Amino acid sequence: MEKPNEDFRYLVRISNTDLDGNKKVVDSIKKIRGVGFAFANAVCSVAGIEKGRKTGNLNDEEVKKIEDVIVNAHSKLPEWILNRRRSIEDNSSKHLVSTDLSFAQENDIRQMQKIRSYRGIRHMAGAPVRGQRTRSNFRKNKGKVLGVVKSKAVAAHAKDAKDVKDKGKGKK
Repeated sequence: MEKPNEDFRYLVRISNTDLDGNKKVVDSIKKIRGVGFAFANAVCSVAGIEKGRKTGNLNDEEVKKIEDVIVNAHSKLPEWILNRRRSIEDNSSKHLVSTDLSFAQENDIRQMQKIRSYRGIRHMAGAPVRGQRTRSNFRKNKGKVLGVVKSKAVAAHAKDAKDVKDKGKGKK
């Protein structure tokens, strides 16, 4: 196990994400949105950094290497490992991370809704998009819903409404 040296950093910032310096490089890179297991291993291999090394022991030059590989993944890594192959807008392949990935996904969903594709309609309805069954399970994450109201409360509310209505008739 590698001991922390005097310039050990507990937080390392890569691709606008704070990474834990106590974890291995491969594991901490996976915390970046859009970077998974295979991509993290490929980044470490291309950047020439040991995967088992602690992130806090990386110097600024090595952090820049990692960030450069992540940003320019389309030119340094094979196309099959990228997360946006043959993009609809410009037919290019690239790898998006963090807010760029979120923005692109939201735009894709908006585009599907705009052209009224099957997937777009399913997104609009809040229903499962990828062919899951809809008998029971998809209904749960819809937000706050008023549950069943007790009958006494409903009766009291109806009585109050009737009293207000009767008072209004007397004024005519």
